[in-house]
Amino acid sequence: MRLAIALALAVSACGPSERGFQADFVEAEPGSPIPGLGDAEAARFAVGQALFNRPFTPEEGLGPLFNQAQCSSCHDLPSSGGHGAEPVTKASHFTEATGCDILEAEGGDLFQQIVTPAAREAGLNPESVPTSASAVTLVVPPALYGLGLVERVPMEDLLGAADPEDANRDGISGRTGVGPEGLPGRFGFKAQHSSLAGFVEGAVRMEMGLTTPMHPEEERPGGHPLPPGLDPAADPEVDGAFLASLTDYVLFLAPPTRRPVPPEERAAVREGERTFEALGCTSCHTPVLTTGPSESPALDRKAFRVYSDLLLHDLGPDLADICAPGATPSEWRTARLVGLGLRSEFMHNGRAQRLDDAIRLHGGEGSSARDAYAALSDGERQDLLRFLQTL
Repeated sequence: MRLAIALALAVSACGPSERGFQADFVEAEPGSPIPGLGDAEAARFAVGQALFNRPFTPEEGLGPLFNQAQCSSCHDLPSSGGHGAEPVTKASHFTEATGCDILEAEGGDLFQQIVTPAAREAGLNPESVPTSASAVTLVVPPALYGLGLVERVPMEDLLGAADPEDANRDGISGRTGVGPEGLPGRFGFKAQHSSLAGFVEGAVRMEMGLTTPMHPEEERPGGHPLPPGLDPAADPEVDGAFLASLTDYVLFLAPPTRRPVPPEERAAVREGERTFEALGCTSCHTPVLTTGPSESPALDRKAFRVYSDLLLHDLGPDLADICAPGATPSEWRTARLVGLGLRSEFMHNGRAQRLDDAIRLHGGEGSSARDAYAALSDGERQDLLRFLQTL
């Protein structure tokens, strides 16, 4: 067992509190800030929260093609900063010989479905997937809870948990993703973003059509330049202070608290947790990670529940669809399971409607755990599912 997992299990097994579980992790009610923020940090969180919930207009730079007018339209369940209900479309082209093409020459791998009135009058239509795409998928927006803590996990901890060549021959060979400039990634379904700031900037630009100081030119729908006069706002349409405030909001957004478990269910939930470990699920879904030293006491060496090693794993051909730079179609960053009880759609892209289906969809590196799950008795499976619903 890898050191990071062993340490995480040791922390998670410290014993029950009056609520039924160990509670000394960084967490709060959904949508709340991390406990212990200083006054200045709390003010930064509040400013970012207001911007996150603020709708933009075409006169301010929205579009001319976009998916939502405000960040919280994609992240509002069960609170601001949570997951979304409306999927977005992504596509890519992949071959073993040429690798991954995210279709940049044809407008990119994310497709905007809403057109501003001026752009519609000029003849623009919602973006369509080009025929060159080899895979298309629908992705449900994930929750952003706890991503600031994820960013503060030391890179050496992630690299220490990785085993790209499966040197220990346990069938698990996680590796870091690849972000911009070749830096190791940890955000996004394919771990294709290396920083929280980059993750936020990409969402603002691609989902809302707002130009930024890093990318001051409008996106090219289908790879074609925009007709003149469609976008009255000067570029860049948002500045660095706006992006920094949005990033602050996500940085300080707390992971959700674990659901209280009635006394009569605690034995079954504990048994389900033991089964989760025994099946080998924790080889990828690491229960707890810890941040490194930080200038912020609220982020400084804090343990938090995450149930992910933040690494890419090959989940087999049945789950292969889109690719990303540094990630093949069948590789996905381990989905965070914290907050699982708040969701109604599962897997990295929301393709499963039931937890049972999500587990049975695992292939590749997840095959062993999947097969062991299928071999459980009905009662053992129910205990495991009951445990997952408390996360």
